[in-house]
Amino acid sequence: MKCAKLVSMMACVLAMMVVDTATAEVADKGDGLIRIDVDKIQQWGVKSEGVVRRSLARSIRAVGTVQVDERRLQIINLKYEAWIEKLHANTTGQVVQKGQSLMEVYSPALILTQSEYLAAARSEQSLHGADAETRATAHELTESALMRLRNWDISENQIKRLRNTGQFGRTMSVISPVSGIILEKAAIQGMRVLPGEMLYRVADLTTVWVVADVYEQDVGLIREGVPAEVVLKAIPNKTFHGKVTLIYPTLSAETRTVQVRIELANPDGLLRPALYAVVHLSAPTTGAMVLAIPDSALLDHGTRQIVLVEHGAGVLEPRSVVAGNKGDGFIEVLEGVKEGEKVVVQVRSLFAADANLRSLLGRSIQ
Repeated sequence: MKCAKLVSMMACVLAMMVVDTATAEVADKGDGLIRIDVDKIQQWGVKSEGVVRRSLARSIRAVGTVQVDERRLQIINLKYEAWIEKLHANTTGQVVQKGQSLMEVYSPALILTQSEYLAAARSEQSLHGADAETRATAHELTESALMRLRNWDISENQIKRLRNTGQFGRTMSVISPVSGIILEKAAIQGMRVLPGEMLYRVADLTTVWVVADVYEQDVGLIREGVPAEVVLKAIPNKTFHGKVTLIYPTLSAETRTVQVRIELANPDGLLRPALYAVVHLSAPTTGAMVLAIPDSALLDHGTRQIVLVEHGAGVLEPRSVVAGNKGDGFIEVLEGVKEGEKVVVQVRSLFAADANLRSLLGRSIQ
């Protein structure tokens, strides 16, 4: 009987030791500090980061579309009446190069001016022995015809060929003044073209704009030059980097948004006009360096905001703080911690791992 009682008493002592060990994994000795067993710290993956001074930036999300850079858009037309004899650039979407022949046109006015230029040039050359006034008059006639050709956008190479050969053909090539892609084509072979009538709309897409809509409550944080990251639904695995080059001066009454323009380089031609884009703008929330902690280190209980300050291995102090601005994954701390102190991050997942820890923290918050 005595042995049985002794065994029973030993079993009770062992059970109490087990309970004490379990509760010792997370304990509060009445000094306001929470102590966690080192093994549990490793098991739960408790990590901490220092309180540092930094400049906060807020990420603003907006949606927009890719648009043509208006500075690189060109309307191609003629400044004289003509008929299109042969069309070289004959499809929308075709890539054209500066100096390339777009079409061959027949123009009576152009033929007449070329004829006048050649006649005046020959007359000027034949009057070397004439008096100065006669030579000046001949030179003025030559320059007048030459000026008309240049005003009609006849290229210098075409004029040089005309001067050197002394001959002109029935048709004249219309040369592209820019390199780009034909966005719109009105030219049709055989059609009569009047001065100023649009034949092509050509855009150089090596640089494009993304015009995004930013809500009015966020637009005050954005300045020209702010970095921007752009992701397209058509190219989800690639991020394009640019900056804000313009904040438009008007606000849409229907959507309560202000448009901002982001300029992007497009050397590979992946950015096509009208593609849908999601834009993330990095806007500074404060101009000064402030004390900040990772936003995952803050527990917000409505009336109180708590962080866990680390005091050595496994010793944590729940401490009330006053939070300020947020941005770029960090929160400004106005009161409660000092620079250089360490706070536990990912605290919500930490408390989700242990009921005893949640209980101790609950008592410290009250």
